[in-house]
Amino acid sequence: MKRGCLVVAILALLLVAAGVFASGMFGSATVEEDTSFVIPAGSSLTSVAEKLEEEGLISSANGFLLRAKLLGGGDPIQAGEFELTADMSQGDMLEAFQSGDVIRRFVTIPEGWPSIMVFEKLMAEELLTGEIDVPPEGSILPDTYDFERGESRQVVVERMQAAMDTYLAEAWAKRKPGIAVDTMRDALILASIVEKETGVARERRMVAGLYSNRVKQGMMLQADPTIIYPITKGKPLGRRIRQSEIAAVNDYNTYSMVGLPKGPITNPGRESIAAVLDPAATNALYMVADGTGGHKFADTLDEHNANVAEWYRLRRERGEM
Repeated sequence: MKRGCLVVAILALLLVAAGVFASGMFGSATVEEDTSFVIPAGSSLTSVAEKLEEEGLISSANGFLLRAKLLGGGDPIQAGEFELTADMSQGDMLEAFQSGDVIRRFVTIPEGWPSIMVFEKLMAEELLTGEIDVPPEGSILPDTYDFERGESRQVVVERMQAAMDTYLAEAWAKRKPGIAVDTMRDALILASIVEKETGVARERRMVAGLYSNRVKQGMMLQADPTIIYPITKGKPLGRRIRQSEIAAVNDYNTYSMVGLPKGPITNPGRESIAAVLDPAATNALYMVADGTGGHKFADTLDEHNANVAEWYRLRRERGEM
């Protein structure tokens, strides 16, 4: 029994001694608090080790390199921004560098943002690189996207556009029969109008049904956002629409033309696209604000006029007119 205990003790001492030796030979990680560490593209392991030492994150670049050579495997390191934590060993660091476990950052494109605002958002993101043009309207799928420090803005835009292409194709394949549009392009255009006409999720299919009825009957859509788009490229107008703007003749204003605008007036979200491809079964042809953020719908002009009169009465009570 005593001899067995002695053997165990000797082995433990040998392991401790080996650890101390290895620590002295390889050095150690010296990360005191969570730190962002960037590996530029094309960096060698030697340059990374030197950078770690310069930034006070390891005790010895040579020790780090020796450890990597003896124990680190042959996988190459990857470029990117990495988070080094205070509990990391040198082995943990190397494993993170080799696996490409980079920090992912995020940019959110809300539903209904026009492409000019997407452009401005991406150009203002200092961690992205390169120039971009304003994306074609309707080509971006609103969502939250991740990116790496130093990633190209163009690559991020292409990821957003690929997401829209994929979703639109999948949604189109599930469209209900008898809808008002014949092509994915027209579905996107009509969805952009639905997106701008209501911010109330429960109304989307109803609004889509109303505008689908107008398209089918050859009526003017008379959607206010189509007046605004040529003026601001989809940004808020910030004032009431003028009579001259209502009467303006262009490729977007649905108060002066029958049918759909020539293109989308914003980047519609998934729910607005889905609403156009499966609109509510309704006879509604008219709608007006109800004072709560939603709308009152009407099948006939007389019913609509009564709803408008009620809306004006409410606005007068509020001192808005």
